[in-house]
This record gives sequence, C-alpha cells and structure tokens, in this order.
Amino acid sequence: MELWFQDEARVGQIGRTGRVWYDRGVRPRGLRDMRHDAAWIFGAICPERDTGVALVLPEATVPAMQALIDELAGQLPADRHAVLVMDRAGWHIAAKLTWPETITPLHLPSYSPELNPIERVWLYLRERFLSHRLFDTVDAIVDACCDAWNALLAETGRVASLGRYGYL
Repeated sequence: MELWFQDEARVGQIGRTGRVWYDRGVRPRGLRDMRHDAAWIFGAICPERDTGVALVLPEATVPAMQALIDELAGQLPADRHAVLVMDRAGWHIAAKLTWPETITPLHLPSYSPELNPIERVWLYLRERFLSHRLFDTVDAIVDACCDAWNALLAETGRVASLGRYGYL
C-alpha cells in the first residue's frame, strides 16, 4: 500500500512575486503581469517512492480530476494499492468520478491545507521556477509548468524531502 497526496495549483499570468536575494535595504524590481490566462497543475506525489504524477490542464473540473486519477492508476505498479489523500474540492468529491480498484480516496478535514504535503511542492515550484516571469500565451504557461514539474522529478530525493511530514 502506498500513500499519495493530491492537489492542484493555478499558474497564470497574474503571477506572484517571491523572495529573492538582493542588497540589504534595497527593494529589487520585479515583473508582474496583470492579464488573466492560466493553467492548472493537477498533481499527486508519493514521498515514499520519491515520485509523482501530474497533468497540466486548462481548467479545474471533474473531467480533469478523472484524467489525473486515470493517469495515476496507470503509473501504479501492478501489486500496489494507493490511498490518495486530498482536500474536499468540488471536483474531488463529485459523484461522477469513477475510482479504480487500486486507488482509495481519503479526504482531509475542511480548511486544513497544512496536512497535505503537496502544498510544499507548489511552494517549491513557484519559488524556484514559476515566480517573476511573464507568460505571453497559455502555451507558455503550460510549457513552464511542465518544465517545472519535470525538473522537480529529475532531482533525486526532492519529492521525498518535500513530502516528508512528521505525522507520516
């Protein structure tokens, strides 16, 4: 049995600024876009195996969640069962979702994102790869999200270190 953690993050043209090293007492100039195009990273991580699965999609909907469930089911080894820990977003608890026999959903209490280790992954991706950038098109947003996720998985031990919580 494996413990997986799932959530989604919106990445778009209205970005966020992050902390950067700079001279003391001087505020650095940063880029911030005010347009509204965005994409969503639907992701799931398994800290025990130091791996993850993600899809970058144009919207957060029930079909998008179903696509992630199907992708995760395809990535699981044949002899494994996954418990997928997630919040109670509308597309996570929809009756239209079909769960494979190899995945069991486990919903966190309301208003408790601090219990989900994947929140640290989103912070890491934003701070390292997705902040202080201007995206001209939705395709540029999707490419940046894919590059960030692939860089995360390519770094051995990163998912495990971000996903290790004391209560696990």
